[in-house]
Amino acid sequence: MGIKIGDKLPQATFMHMGKNGPEPVASEDLFAGQRVALFALPGAFTPTCSAKHLPGYMENAKELAAKGIDKIACLSVNDVFVMDAWGRDQNVGDSIEMLADGNCDFTEAIGLELDGSGFGMGRRSQRYAMIVNDGVVEALDVEEGGEFRVSSAQYMLEQI
Repeated sequence: MGIKIGDKLPQATFMHMGKNGPEPVASEDLFAGQRVALFALPGAFTPTCSAKHLPGYMENAKELAAKGIDKIACLSVNDVFVMDAWGRDQNVGDSIEMLADGNCDFTEAIGLELDGSGFGMGRRSQRYAMIVNDGVVEALDVEEGGEFRVSSAQYMLEQI
């Protein structure tokens, strides 16, 4: 059974690129005392993710902040080096925290994994967006296979 609105997120460790290389980010540190817009996608550098999903959150970062979002985080089942390279390629800067769930541990724990082995991609994350308020899921929108609508920044803005 997957995560749902009102659930507390499980403890997990993500990786992100720090000034001195890869650094762990504990979920309790990421979400504690903050309202976080977390969106996840199947893979860095993939067409929809690069052309629409990530850019939408970059373009709407100020509007999300104005609606009470303290932080925006992008998660993918990729390694930290890929997430860092993709963030630099997309000119993310400090507007979005790029998080790697390289072993799919968090994604599996919340029940939102996807088997992309038919496309040569292995285990991945479904495309979704959630608002996490102090570690508790406040809103959750999971895309149907192949869709891109309810996980977009624009949709999130319309809901909050």
